Amino acid sequence: MEAELIRPYRVDIPQSDLDDLARRLDRTRWPDEAAGVGQEYGVPLNVVQELTAYWRSGYNWRAAEAQINAYPQFRTVIDGHDLHVVHVRSAEPRALPLLLLHGCPGSIVEFLPMVGALTDPVAHGGRPEDAFDVMIPTIPGFGFSGVADGWSVPRAASAFVELMRRLGYDTYAVHGGDTGAAIARELGLIDADHVVAVHVTALFGASVGPRDVDMSRPEEVRSARKSARYRDELGGYAILQSTKPQSLAYALTDSPVGLLAWIVEQFMDWTDSTPGTFDAVDRDTVLTDVMIDWLNRTAGSSARYYRVGAGGWGAAPEVSRTPTAVVCLPRDIATPVRRIAESFDAIVRWTEFPQGGHFGALEQPELMTADLRDALRDRRLPPRSA
Repeated sequence: MEAELIRPYRVDIPQSDLDDLARRLDRTRWPDEAAGVGQEYGVPLNVVQELTAYWRSGYNWRAAEAQINAYPQFRTVIDGHDLHVVHVRSAEPRALPLLLLHGCPGSIVEFLPMVGALTDPVAHGGRPEDAFDVMIPTIPGFGFSGVADGWSVPRAASAFVELMRRLGYDTYAVHGGDTGAAIARELGLIDADHVVAVHVTALFGASVGPRDVDMSRPEEVRSARKSARYRDELGGYAILQSTKPQSLAYALTDSPVGLLAWIVEQFMDWTDSTPGTFDAVDRDTVLTDVMIDWLNRTAGSSARYYRVGAGGWGAAPEVSRTPTAVVCLPRDIATPVRRIAESFDAIVRWTEFPQGGHFGALEQPELMTADLRDALRDRRLPPRSA
């Protein structure tokens, strides 16, 4: 059917859009800064000014565009929306289909450094039976999937069920972080006959607060402390996005430096970086993330996921029977607790990484690749017919 057509796609941003960005950066009107507050009030002025100068004169979007276009990309209309996906098939006949889902803020670039090792493990120190076919979709309302209205975690999950069917996969595994983790878990619920395993770096609802923490367990104390810090310090972005995302959208869509500061704050606060920096990730990668948001004008529609989903915050998760593997990263903004997770998920693996923060795949691609191999090794498919 023409409506189910999967079309090849390449990123090709008009030069006029890049010229407009350059003019806006040149005309930035800078705010003042309270003296001596460091990062307490947000991203320091000098950090944003230095990064903006590099963005204007050192960063090369065309090089980033070429790196993205080195991977096969496609578009297909699902549920009325033109969805974007990177799809790389392995040459190995027993490759397990693996859906990789980014978060907010985030994009497909989080996973691109892992594609080679996942699809061609022999060339990267693995075994043939560790191979995956890799799908990296852009969530509707984000980046290359474009502005979208009325989308939510359940609706996105339903779209990805249809995407996997169109790509010809009867069974598959799914990994996600942040919003992608919520969608991954939803896939395990609504497509349990086809999802062989869920692998996530976040489990919403599995942290503890001061009232339910077991003080004799160090991991629960850490979880409670992080929950308190998120509530008191880090969660302001979520309150705004879950209540008034439209008001925020004007600033982030009109001001590239405003968008840059909004996203860089999260890379500074959420990653395993030296305090006052975001050195756990490459600055070109951060700028590419910002560019994908900026060029597609999706800051507002991606923020709306928080508004649409806010009514379910605090609700007990529906019980899932799909095998679930969890990766915990020490510098993430939340730490799930296994005893709570096991009350609503079929936990089959629980891994504590020695380093890393919220953007696990981006910060620790080798550790994440190894964990995906180990966690999903017994979920292999029969060899594909020629």
